[in-house]
Amino acid sequence: MNDLDRRGFLATTAGAALLTAAPALAQAGSEDARLRAKLDAIFETLVDDSPRFATSLGKDNGKRAALKSQLDDNSNAAKARRLERSRTWLKELKAMDRAKLSPASKVDYDVVVYQQDQSVRNGDRWKFGDVGGNFRPYVISQQSGAYSSVPDFLDSQHRVADAADAEAYLSRLHAFAGSMDEDLARQRADVAQGVIPPDFICDLSIGQMKALRDQPAAQTILVTSIVKKAKAANLPGDWESRATKIVTAEVFPALDRQIAAMRAVRAKARPDVGAWALPNGDAYYADAVKASTTTNYSPQEVHQLGLDQVAEISSRLHTILKGRGMTQGSVGARLMALNNQPEQVFPANDAGRAEMLKYLNDHIGEVYKLLPKAFNTLPKAKVEVRRVPVFIQDGAANGYYNSAAPDGSRPAAFYINLKETSDWPRYNLWTLAHHETVPGHHLQIALAQESTLIPPLRRYGFGFSAFSEGWALYAEQLAQEMGANDADPWGEAGFLQSFLFRAARLVTDTGIHAKRWGRARATQYMVDTIGNTPSRAQREVERYFAGPGQANSYKVGHTVWAKVRADAKAKLGPKFDLKTYHDAVLLSGAMPLTVLERHVSEWVATQA
Repeated sequence: MNDLDRRGFLATTAGAALLTAAPALAQAGSEDARLRAKLDAIFETLVDDSPRFATSLGKDNGKRAALKSQLDDNSNAAKARRLERSRTWLKELKAMDRAKLSPASKVDYDVVVYQQDQSVRNGDRWKFGDVGGNFRPYVISQQSGAYSSVPDFLDSQHRVADAADAEAYLSRLHAFAGSMDEDLARQRADVAQGVIPPDFICDLSIGQMKALRDQPAAQTILVTSIVKKAKAANLPGDWESRATKIVTAEVFPALDRQIAAMRAVRAKARPDVGAWALPNGDAYYADAVKASTTTNYSPQEVHQLGLDQVAEISSRLHTILKGRGMTQGSVGARLMALNNQPEQVFPANDAGRAEMLKYLNDHIGEVYKLLPKAFNTLPKAKVEVRRVPVFIQDGAANGYYNSAAPDGSRPAAFYINLKETSDWPRYNLWTLAHHETVPGHHLQIALAQESTLIPPLRRYGFGFSAFSEGWALYAEQLAQEMGANDADPWGEAGFLQSFLFRAARLVTDTGIHAKRWGRARATQYMVDTIGNTPSRAQREVERYFAGPGQANSYKVGHTVWAKVRADAKAKLGPKFDLKTYHDAVLLSGAMPLTVLERHVSEWVATQA
């Protein structure tokens, strides 16, 4: 049971409900059994429909072995088929009798119905870009598109153990050119509707395409990756030559077509347009905010929440900085001065980058020792910190997490963007590790994926940004409470600076897309408010332009996470047990915040 303390789990609503649901599942014809069969069928369809998803799960073998040679179909026709499929699934789910479901199955039902309803609602309304859990209006940007995701996928997730795996890799190289052309066709259709990114997104995208294109084919990651993997597997054969021919004859021409198309789009682009400039842009952004936060907050409500929290957190930081002798200038100016102190800066070279990675990985090992203070259940999968691949670092986020392979063949990893070491002062790196690894993303996601008590669809099929990012911020708070920052005299400042950063995101994202801020104004706000370097702040802001709404999920999510724990503690008093609470909220899997609030309320009722 996932390193589980069984007695602690049984004391939770999640444990009791899920275990009492088991007999119902064994009864043919029960509503629980009908629901589980439907959810499992949906999951199997999603795996069959996505070769990349199948590979990430280690399910590209056996009857699905052919998927290992393929990439996903992301054409407009496939997008339309998936929308109709969601419509059918939603109709079938709503035909079930929720009242006849066990408590655990009601959570499963509510989560999946919410997700499918959002897919249909937003898919019907918005016919450009992607409108999944987070909206992305541009098919191709510095953060979206096969041109950037496929090379990283092939390198990090396509496993090569034998010749068949290596041949499958080459087949995927062939398919890569087609994937880029699918993106190009969708982009052209969207541009015809008036969906044109700001000029700097075009520039960043072109720059990243050229970073892959403007080198000898044999030196691209597409070729060096298969060479490295074949060598590690002791496979004979001229894999380098064969891969180089594919890249030269197929991949590079497809990249040339994308570069030419993006330059044509660039000629039509304006410099500082947010979501407001899209077709029916104000309504689009309002929907993007709801999708990312899984709430009904309006952009104006999010903006005001951000302003209020920036003021409150800045006040707390002022007290700390003043107490340590930093009294001159705004909080942002003093944080910038702290960032630049020599003892806070890692050398701007490969040795400095290696030192930073070691610093983070060593700290994660220390945090693992503290986790039993707050958790009965710990994940089996391990996590490590790696560098964002250099060829995508210019447009990539400052950091992101990739979960482990379910079969244990690949550990989880937090990727940190080390283009500029000055972006990462030492005092806030520990909090970054808490957010991305333990007790943050890795602990939450790995526990859900390792669970045998929730359907595979909810383990792997989808997540909710506000749940996971809100948890990761709550995990920063929890790490501070557990003493994980105590060894660093600036540790609390690093923790609060992270919270300030996420509060400022609320102001900035809504400022860009609802209040028509330009890139320079948004960047300067981030610099002035949180003391980030201009380069790091600008990279963040460029990310917000490419993905409207997602940046709001962090602090809105944390606000709800903090509220549900505080409410539970207030209602239960001395009966509140933190470890049991964490089992209740994590072992039931990710869910919309509205479902989380109801779930915790029902758990509290069983504990009182």
